[in-house]
Amino acid sequence: MHTPPSHDLPESLASNLGIQLVSAGDGTVKAVMPVDHRTTRASSPADILSGGASLALAETAAGYGSLALCDPDKTPVGIQVSANHVHMVTAGTHVVATGVLIHRGRTTHIWNIDITTPEGQLVSTARVVNHIIDKRS
Repeated sequence: MHTPPSHDLPESLASNLGIQLVSAGDGTVKAVMPVDHRTTRASSPADILSGGASLALAETAAGYGSLALCDPDKTPVGIQVSANHVHMVTAGTHVVATGVLIHRGRTTHIWNIDITTPEGQLVSTARVVNHIIDKRS
């Protein structure tokens, strides 16, 4: 089993959004993301979490989860993500993505990712499909 990095490269999407991996392994994953100027909407009301940032968090968390399950010569790439946003979150806090692997095939992994407030209120729920490919040299 390959362990994903705890910090992304400085110029990555995850780094720019402040996403941090908490844990990954055994078909589960957890990551956190701040709700701040990087992840809130650009239009009115600007102080609420962007749905796009939530999708980025879900796909990033699923990627970390799949990477933890891949052989060292394989890597996951997201090929599909869909989500429902059910609750607004205002700036000044963070959200938690908790993922559960629901299918582990040879070439695909399917994840259910729930994004919640620190208190556990559901914000978004997403389904992410990762395609498992050979690493490029």
